[in-house]
This record gives sequence, C-alpha cells and structure tokens, in this order.
Amino acid sequence: MRYLFPAIIAAAGFLGAAGSAHAVVSFDQNVTPDVIFGSGNANGSFTVDTNNGIELGLRGKLRFDSNNQPQNTFNSNGDGTYSFQPFTPPTGFSFAPDSPTTPVWNFEWSINSNVDGTSGNNLDDLIYRISLDFDPTAGTNFLSFDPINLAFADHATGNNGTGNGGGSSVSSGNPNREADYATAIANNNVAQNSWSMEFFNDAPFDIFDPDVEGVYTFTLEAFSDSQSVDPLASVSIDIVVASVPEPAALSLLGMGLIGLGVVARRRRRKV
Repeated sequence: MRYLFPAIIAAAGFLGAAGSAHAVVSFDQNVTPDVIFGSGNANGSFTVDTNNGIELGLRGKLRFDSNNQPQNTFNSNGDGTYSFQPFTPPTGFSFAPDSPTTPVWNFEWSINSNVDGTSGNNLDDLIYRISLDFDPTAGTNFLSFDPINLAFADHATGNNGTGNGGGSSVSSGNPNREADYATAIANNNVAQNSWSMEFFNDAPFDIFDPDVEGVYTFTLEAFSDSQSVDPLASVSIDIVVASVPEPAALSLLGMGLIGLGVVARRRRRKV
C-alpha cells in the first residue's frame, strides 16, 4: 500500500496536533470480532476504546525478528505503552536500499463501527482520523488523515462474524479497485491493518530514524461527520523505543531509559 501514501500526505487535512481525546480506554484487550488481517496474527494486547457502539483499537507489534519474520510479540506495558528496541530489521520491506527507515516494530489498528449491533453504522457512515507522530522527543509532529474514506486502501474488511485471518482486501492490481473498495466499506463494519513507519517515508515525513530512542504517539478517532469536533470514540498509544539488554526486560526498563516524564508530559498533552 506504500504507493498510496504520498497522495495521503499531499491531501491530509490534519497536519497539526491531534484532537482532544476524553476516552476511557481498556488495556491488553481483544478486538471484535478477531484479528482479521493476514494469517497467524493473534488477537490481544490492544488498547481499546468502546463508545457509542464503536470499538477502536491500537497496539504495537514486533514485525521483524532476527530472521526478518513477524512475531506475535506486542511488548505491552499494560498502560497503553509498548516498548521496542531501536533496531532496523535484517532487510525490512525493501522499499529502499537496506530499508533505512524501517523499525523492527509495526503499529496495528482496528476499527469496528458497529461493535454491538446498536450503532447500525457501516465503515463509510463515519469519519475517522489516525494520527502518526514522527517526533521522538516530548513534542509531537503528527501526520493525520482518514484511513477509511479513501479512493482505495488494502485494509482487511469484514463484519462481526469474520474469523481470525478471514478479512477480505482489495488488491492494488485490481482494475476495479476503487469501486470494489467503496463497496467493501459500504457493506462492512470492521477494518484493520498493520503499518510500518517506513510506509510514510515521503516528505515532509521522511525524517523517521528507527535507530533513535524516543516516544511515538498514535491516535485513532471516529467522528459522526466531517464537521464534528468531539470524537464518538478515541484511543491513543505510545510506542517507547529504547535500548535494553533483553526483550523480557522491555516493560521494566524501556520507559526508565527514556524517562517517565516524557510519557507523562505526552499524556497530559493529549487530555
């Protein structure tokens, strides 16, 4: 899907700070109905907000191990933060020589616009905003856009009965991809995807360095329409990138190495 992101950056309507979020979130949760993208992807470890019949989820994930393979390793600290080491994978996605802007981690998101059958919304009945932070310091530098209401995207889509790995996606090689994608979001209430910061490596966001330690904030919001200011549902996570001696120690040492104050300041900023 990387070919689409230069257009997203050019057309993004939100390039400042993300909107205020007053959600009450739950940590280390499953999303509904399951993780429906790809195969072998486990549910769990999502930070979730369920509100107004809408469920939004975000999590971090180890996308590249030492053999360049994905793992169901989420390194959740149980409070909406996820810790990973500042390494580049063996080969990454190979979008550029040696994939210099690919971190070992991905961020994964889930949208269910009708989680309990009460809202009656399909995906295209709402407006969404996902915000990606490119600033590893206590500040933020957000790229924000609607991940659903696009001309085309390769998200996995489904409904509340879709099983693990059972989502459908529209191929970029499909000559009718725009029409088929429009049909998918008009007839489904679940969309999910797993993204790398590498996918957004286009100016002015070609500044991400996977070897730099810091904290990166990700926010996902749903709105009733394009004029709404207050979200119907909102969830936010922090990816904490810090060097630690062993993966098992990430939850204990990751935030300490960077400083608890960085995350605290960010959380005050988002409230």
